[in-house]
Amino acid sequence: MSSSIFQFRSCKVAVIGAGPGGLVAARELRRESHNVVVFERQDQVGGTWVYHPCVDTDPLGSDPARTIVYSSSLYSSLRTNIPREIMGFLDYPFLSTGLADRDSRRFPGHREVLLFLNDFTTEFRLTDLIRFKTEVVYTGLGEDGKWRVRSRKGNDEEEIEEIFDAVVVCNGHHTHPRIPQIHGIDAWPGKQMHSHIYRIPEPFRDQTVILIGNAASAHDISRDISQVAKEVHVASRSAKHNLFGKQPGFDNMWLHPMIESVHRDGTVIFQDGSRVLADVIMHCTGYEYHFPFLDTDGLVTVEDNRVGPLYKQIFPPALAPWLSFVGLPWMRNLASDWWQAPLFTVFELQSQWIAGLLSGRIGLPSQEEMMKDVEASYSSLEASGTPKRYTHKLGDYEFEYIDWVAAACGIPRIESWMKKMYHATFDNMKVRPETYRDEWDDDDLVLEAQKNLRSDIPLDAISPL
Repeated sequence: MSSSIFQFRSCKVAVIGAGPGGLVAARELRRESHNVVVFERQDQVGGTWVYHPCVDTDPLGSDPARTIVYSSSLYSSLRTNIPREIMGFLDYPFLSTGLADRDSRRFPGHREVLLFLNDFTTEFRLTDLIRFKTEVVYTGLGEDGKWRVRSRKGNDEEEIEEIFDAVVVCNGHHTHPRIPQIHGIDAWPGKQMHSHIYRIPEPFRDQTVILIGNAASAHDISRDISQVAKEVHVASRSAKHNLFGKQPGFDNMWLHPMIESVHRDGTVIFQDGSRVLADVIMHCTGYEYHFPFLDTDGLVTVEDNRVGPLYKQIFPPALAPWLSFVGLPWMRNLASDWWQAPLFTVFELQSQWIAGLLSGRIGLPSQEEMMKDVEASYSSLEASGTPKRYTHKLGDYEFEYIDWVAAACGIPRIESWMKKMYHATFDNMKVRPETYRDEWDDDDLVLEAQKNLRSDIPLDAISPL
């Protein structure tokens, strides 16, 4: 909803997190002439794209007293599972630099993504907005309608409180592992861990490893570990029955239905009755949304991994637009558990909408109308039998969502080649699950993308090669 006549306002805005969501939020807010402060608890930008070889002290990530390696859930061998042409920002694409020390592959490794985010930060002069090694410990609304943000620098015990007009939460959701319940697990003698702490395959040499999950991390890590492990078994809730059994191209990998129970002798029994004597169970089961610093007096809750109520996955109706969330939706295709979506574009469009709403350039529906929209969304999920924990899973509706937010910002929908490339990549994954990152049949779309991306970049947004 746009307003043709409005009174411009410049707000003091706290952005929590300097990952890709926080970076593009900071850029869009400053473009809209807001006063921006970004709080980042690490010593660099990048969020989840910062690789740490060290890991949390608790392999399951469930001990609140554990030493936490914030943000990093990357494994050493990780490469993107969407091509770089649809991974960048709309006006700052993820083009190959051609430099010798950079990864020019179409599906590059994680280091190249981090370098791209550093390039983005430098290009748009965002560093001066960021307070590194600064953790937000409390964010709450005062009686005057302003937000109180308390932060702590490094290991200092002293907390500093500041007042902001608005808060944009961009803290990511890859640090608080989600662990399923397994019958008999307390007596099972093997090792349990979450994929959050997986880095390299060597510790699993000659072991029998079970991975729970069928998303991108389980797919990649199972292949990584199979190089050194005795046996690798993947337990999946969503895989089709005809795919169960020994996996093509591997001598030591099997796909199973979910685990039924585990036992004192180390045996793991699957729902089809098959059993394996295992050394390790690795949970590739995703993460919980976690906002320990946020106090909304119950206006925003997290229940069974549903953050709500949120209008269009961003705004709590009772607090809009002064509190917002960037990056909550996850974009798995409904026909697969593999991650695949132009997430940076989602972050960018969400941020543009937030910035325009805060300045008054764009209008919101009434609180009542927003709540009706949220309730209608919840009712639709319930009617379809979708659990609460999938509230933020857009599935096959990601482009409908992206186009809706673009329209709310008053900009054109994303170009058709991007949608075609997205679907072509997914189709290629199904045909070439082991080699889709290096073999593809959509060169025509690659050429169209390169032509469009280079012609659409403003001259002042092109980094020198």
